[in-house]
Amino acid sequence: MSTLGSTPWQADIARAIIDELKHKPGALLPILHAIQDRFAHIPEEAVALIAPALRLSRAEVHGVISFYHHFRTRAPGRHVVEVCRAEACQAQGSRALEAHAKAALGIDYHDTSADRAVTLEPVYCLGNCACGPSVRVGDEIHARMTPARFDALIERLRTDTLEVK
Repeated sequence: MSTLGSTPWQADIARAIIDELKHKPGALLPILHAIQDRFAHIPEEAVALIAPALRLSRAEVHGVISFYHHFRTRAPGRHVVEVCRAEACQAQGSRALEAHAKAALGIDYHDTSADRAVTLEPVYCLGNCACGPSVRVGDEIHARMTPARFDALIERLRTDTLEVK
């Protein structure tokens, strides 16, 4: 199963992450990655802890979070489904696949389905160019994705019985 591990917000855990990494050069990005890895997103409460620890304003921290598409400020669904938007996948039909995915889930990129099962995200190359279009769920890449295969994948995700293909 490829489930996103989300931990409820705990300020003491966030403080420990910040304290461990704040002395590194360019500490903001490693801290943001570690916070998101731990909590599955970067809560506003984390920004309030990070900014003073690094002697930055909250606006500066938010600027970095909003610049990088990888970071999210809202908790994702149980599964994050990434649709490759790179040129090779586009040549194999990823634009039609992404339109189907958005319609089938009833959401746009960076949104989560009403049942909280799936968050849809764009990604800009999964390194699977010869087998596009590709979709990634967790660490698993699904190649030669069609609308029908996408629908079957989503059904498995919703029932939490994703098999490795």
